[in-house]
Amino acid sequence: MRSASSQPLSGIFEVPGDKSLSHRALILGALAEGETVIAGLLESADVLATAEALRAFGIRVERFGPGRWRVIGGPWRSPEQPVDCGNSGTAVRLLMGAAGGRGVRATFAGDASLSKRPMRRVTGPLEAMGVRISGGDRLPLTVEGPVTRGIAHLNVPASAQVKSAVLLAGLGTDQPVEIAEPMPSRDHSEIMLGEFGVEVERSGPLIRLGTKRTLDARLVEVSGDPSSAAFALGAAAIVPGSEVTAKNVLLNPHRSGFVMALQRMGADLAMANIRGRGGETIGDVRVRFGPLFGAEFTPEEIPSMVDEIPILAVVAAGARGETRIEGLDELRHKESDRLALMVEGLTACGIHARSEGDALVVQGGQIAGGATVRTEGDHRIAMSHLVLGLAAEQPIMVDEAEMIATSFPTFREAMRGIGAKIDEVAA
Repeated sequence: MRSASSQPLSGIFEVPGDKSLSHRALILGALAEGETVIAGLLESADVLATAEALRAFGIRVERFGPGRWRVIGGPWRSPEQPVDCGNSGTAVRLLMGAAGGRGVRATFAGDASLSKRPMRRVTGPLEAMGVRISGGDRLPLTVEGPVTRGIAHLNVPASAQVKSAVLLAGLGTDQPVEIAEPMPSRDHSEIMLGEFGVEVERSGPLIRLGTKRTLDARLVEVSGDPSSAAFALGAAAIVPGSEVTAKNVLLNPHRSGFVMALQRMGADLAMANIRGRGGETIGDVRVRFGPLFGAEFTPEEIPSMVDEIPILAVVAAGARGETRIEGLDELRHKESDRLALMVEGLTACGIHARSEGDALVVQGGQIAGGATVRTEGDHRIAMSHLVLGLAAEQPIMVDEAEMIATSFPTFREAMRGIGAKIDEVAA
């Protein structure tokens, strides 16, 4: 794909359903008794991989309209073939915990990118709970339940996927299950488990499963994905004359770091219609173009915007002065080395950017563009640089775009809906 400077961006941005909530809604529905109906499910490649994986475990998962799905919970079976989780780290890590808790045996596999990502942070705690793991630290590997022991797990470094895997495995035992989080991670699993009727006790940094560990089927309404909304909001912040509103965006405190970052950089931003939905907080976010200024961000702030660091770096490119973002070691272990690729891409487009250990430093200035950016198959690297092209002097091209469908299959159409000039280019 290629993007280029065009007219100011304006209008309502169509935000797809949140990916984290979509994964969890499907998995918890599969663990519940009865029929769970999901509205607003993100129909991306990653989420569809979770749906297909659940079918392999013998669960009925059906689509009956755009974003509308039903899941019929029941007993899980051991799949005869490897469970393919595609590119989704969330799918494989949460499903490993759920499968262990259900007492089944499954071999998990993924694509080339997912097969490079470390799994020891998840398999270690599961083994401590009595789940048998074979295959090492990378996919493919085999998980075999049941869970035979409780656990007191220290979630360091903070990981919502690890925490979720432990909680899902813990549903299969009556032994004590406790997680300590010195630095909080996303709490969607705790919130949604509670909505499904599971007793989840939260006290400061401690999370415990209570005595009721069975799930009751329910209706789940998936709110807008803040990671997807960030591309439109970030574009509005750096494209002159723009004003864009993203509606029904998830504003969970552990996910709203990007919005807070825009405010600290001086963005003309307003939130309205704040309300609760399914235990979460949602609302509308409006960003209008205006002067931005460089800022510093500490490691403690990163978990609340870890997926938005690439688009935050793009916003920093359009700000006055220097932006420093520290504590980014986790970015080296995503679908790609996002820290290295953002430095490479920004530099190719005429922006002074560098890494210093696990920090990213961006000197805002004129965005020259005119480059073809290497993405290494990373959807967020691709989308972030396409946003950069909207504010550049010359068009910016990304070397791959198909993988954008893993998280945001309607990205091009949604961005074009607010006036962005993003086109497909023949290979």
